[in-house]
Amino acid sequence: MTSRFDEVIDRTGTHCAKWDKMEALYGVAPQDGLAMWVADMDFRPPEVVQAALQQMLDHGIYGYFGDDAAYLEAIRWWMDTRHGWDLDPAHVFTTHGLVNGTGLCVQAYTDPGDAVVLFTPVYHAFARVITAAGREVRELPLVQQDGRYQMDFASYDARMTGQEKLLMLCSPHNPGGRVWTREELQAVAEFAERHDLVLVSDEIHADLVMPGHRHLPMPVAVPESAARLVMMTATTKTFNIAGSHTGNVIIPDPALRARFAAVMGGLGISPNSFGLHMATAAYSPEGAAWVDELCAYLDGNRRLFDAMVNEIPGLRSMPMEATYLAWVDFSGTGMAPADFIARVEQGARIAANHGTTFGSGGEDFLRFNFATPRARVEEAGRRLQEAFADLQ
Repeated sequence: MTSRFDEVIDRTGTHCAKWDKMEALYGVAPQDGLAMWVADMDFRPPEVVQAALQQMLDHGIYGYFGDDAAYLEAIRWWMDTRHGWDLDPAHVFTTHGLVNGTGLCVQAYTDPGDAVVLFTPVYHAFARVITAAGREVRELPLVQQDGRYQMDFASYDARMTGQEKLLMLCSPHNPGGRVWTREELQAVAEFAERHDLVLVSDEIHADLVMPGHRHLPMPVAVPESAARLVMMTATTKTFNIAGSHTGNVIIPDPALRARFAAVMGGLGISPNSFGLHMATAAYSPEGAAWVDELCAYLDGNRRLFDAMVNEIPGLRSMPMEATYLAWVDFSGTGMAPADFIARVEQGARIAANHGTTFGSGGEDFLRFNFATPRARVEEAGRRLQEAFADLQ
């Protein structure tokens, strides 16, 4: 059966970072290359989102946004029905995406010279923002067990210096694709309490979970963490509307909420109306049905990509439970990173994220975005097999 996600849409020449910047950054021309780096999808959002934008265009006046009651109710409804999380809309702040939300948290809860804890390898923007703010990144390396990432809190405790004030958790994990269990989330919360850390849980991939797995929001998994918890969520990854730069920072504790509000107020931050209209439309029954279809399609892409990659001796795609980002280990080839990267970029003509940008533990990896029509995923697998054909 033909899927709406099978349509190949030409994004070149549309000010698209993923396709229009890859030649400058990776040497992969869009005319014959495959863009598998930036974490957005090559799919149109659901019709309910397109209709909301069309209604704005038809009205034709783009003034300041007011009365966010419907927007906040959509967030509350989504989190309740999709994740069993009964949040208070009064706890919601709207930021210009979650990288912006990360920066605001760093400003609100740390001082220059403080350290921020990351479980690495992890989403590269965290370290970039932390370092740019004059804070130190404290890397706590994830360990592989049975091919999946696990946390090693015994070793983490020994690495702490007292300089740390904030912990950034990526849940589900990017780039490893882990859906953390209730027990693992409990251990994270206990670690944050032992070291008196504000716990920021970035859950932007919470809706992109593979069949057979269930994401638990931190407030659901560990309700007692609320006194030190800051939640970050967004419609942007789920519905492929990252250009709207709209994210939510949700803070149950009044004291933490006041500190965040002071930073936002001091920077004069307010949301854009396009993003709010899009998010309100997306968090709806129509949006939910689209996400269910999307996740089934992504799971098919995952299985195809993993099967083709894992046929190549020396390559292993880490088993994924969430996201649309495959994390491929090249260490079995015995090649230096420069050599396997050259084969991927110059041989296969694929732009993929370099593992070193994700911090310690990423050196032997590349991250591939397979949220693209299945024909492209199959083509990527074929190209990789050809690029490493001498290993067959």
